[in-house]
Amino acid sequence: MRKFRSTLLLFCFLLAASFMAQSQNILVKYELLSNGKIIENQQLNLLFQDSISSVYYNDETPDRFIDFRNSTIIRTLTTKTDTAKQSTSWSELENPEEVPGLDTILGFVCKRARLSLYSNQIEVWYTDSLGKIGSPYTSVMPNCGMVLKVVRNGNFEIRAISVTKPEEKQPAFPLDKIHEVNEAEFNVLQIRNRYTSIPFFRDELINFGDSIVNPEGSILNKTYRYSKGTVILKKIVLPHFKGGQVFMNVSTHSNGDAYDRTGSVFILTDTSGMLKAMQKGLDQLPVYVVNDSTKYQGIVAEKGYVPPLELMRFFTSFGVGYFNDKTKISGYHWADSCIYKEEVTELMGDLPKEVWIGVFIGNYDKGGHRVSLSLDVYPGEEISENKSWVFSAFNTLNIMEMSDQNYATLFLYDSLRVTVDIPEKVVNLKLIYTTTGHGGWEHGDEFVPKVNEIFLDDSLIFHQVPWRTDCGTYRLLNPASGNFGNGLSSSDLSRSNWCPGTLTQPYVIHLGNLTPGKHTIKVAIPMGSPEGGSFSAWNVSGILVGVIRND
Repeated sequence: MRKFRSTLLLFCFLLAASFMAQSQNILVKYELLSNGKIIENQQLNLLFQDSISSVYYNDETPDRFIDFRNSTIIRTLTTKTDTAKQSTSWSELENPEEVPGLDTILGFVCKRARLSLYSNQIEVWYTDSLGKIGSPYTSVMPNCGMVLKVVRNGNFEIRAISVTKPEEKQPAFPLDKIHEVNEAEFNVLQIRNRYTSIPFFRDELINFGDSIVNPEGSILNKTYRYSKGTVILKKIVLPHFKGGQVFMNVSTHSNGDAYDRTGSVFILTDTSGMLKAMQKGLDQLPVYVVNDSTKYQGIVAEKGYVPPLELMRFFTSFGVGYFNDKTKISGYHWADSCIYKEEVTELMGDLPKEVWIGVFIGNYDKGGHRVSLSLDVYPGEEISENKSWVFSAFNTLNIMEMSDQNYATLFLYDSLRVTVDIPEKVVNLKLIYTTTGHGGWEHGDEFVPKVNEIFLDDSLIFHQVPWRTDCGTYRLLNPASGNFGNGLSSSDLSRSNWCPGTLTQPYVIHLGNLTPGKHTIKVAIPMGSPEGGSFSAWNVSGILVGVIRND
């Protein structure tokens, strides 16, 4: 049946091609509707001229063509550096089945047809009164007809609003001069052309114990390594974010380290005390003293100091990459690397033009890990003129662990308290809270669920047990994971809000509109006691995000 329809379709196109040689050019204009409402400033055009019809939005350059001489649909794409095309034979297209029902559109009697395309229900109305074959929705071409209406899933519509003769002949698009790529190559070019990807680190080494020589001063776009090689930093110029969405894109693979490690992507400013600590030592950081008199360096905001702004918390796997060929199990096809992608749009709105972006992976391994990081910026409409307010209130993750910054064991003896000053006109506040428990033995907090509580001015605003039970999903990221006698692997075990090879999603706690001035945030966790040389710790970070009213 499919072969018969394809043959019929080809015959119809050849018939139409013969007719078009004698027929006048026509221009069909369409409006687009979503849920019955017209989409403003979006007009689709289908221009028949010579033996080619072209499809384009508004007054833009055409990017889709129906070539009647070669019986193909052609897609084109112009990037910053090149123009490419991809051709699909008519015989490869899905052909809709005619169903009962007629409609009249712009005075033309239209038949109705239907098909399912990538699980989308598509209905088309087409007429044979124009003596032409074509469609503004070039994935769907009916038998011997001109499409005047398309409805997708009942809520998106392309509807013809006029059929006219063009006022003047348009210059021919130089299709013959464009180099051709296959469908897979075209699709990846199309995807990449829709957004901007800004690379910051590419296959950089994060390890322990190398002799480190950094560039002098603060040079843009140069990689600096600190804390014995476990932190990389780069001074960058952030792009201007105006609407749209921003994603952090990170990949890691083992360069010799077999263990799962804590990782963090963060931002510092030139005036950051943490940047000074990287360059000059931990004594540059203010200390937070708890009830047992233990001092913790640089974990809460205070006058003149703001902790690192954490954009992403991730965890390396057990040895993906380096150990793939060293651990061979039939049917286990290890991944090449761990990929982490997270939206960070809200955290990027109130930053200086120049900042330092950094990656930490805690490890004591000479081979360590390789990491790449980019920022993916997806365009969109700016929906508000109000600016955002972003403030890093606390961060107990010791990114200078290998320089002896203390682990966050304070919750055994005390709560974490920080006083923040909410500026005037800041509304719609949220607390972005990231938490992971650590202590890698049987009774350690890594493997024991513990409730996290957060209080705002002594009122409880958050009460959750952060816990992941899906770690077994990521077994193929963990070639060096140890296997137990009962059949489980270490990477399968449930953990306190993290899994080897994954990122940890933050909790978003809505605070509403707080009165301007000082407010106190308290974090309380019933952390377990040490056993011998083993101890637990909780890495928690909190970022306040709000909107500054423009009035």
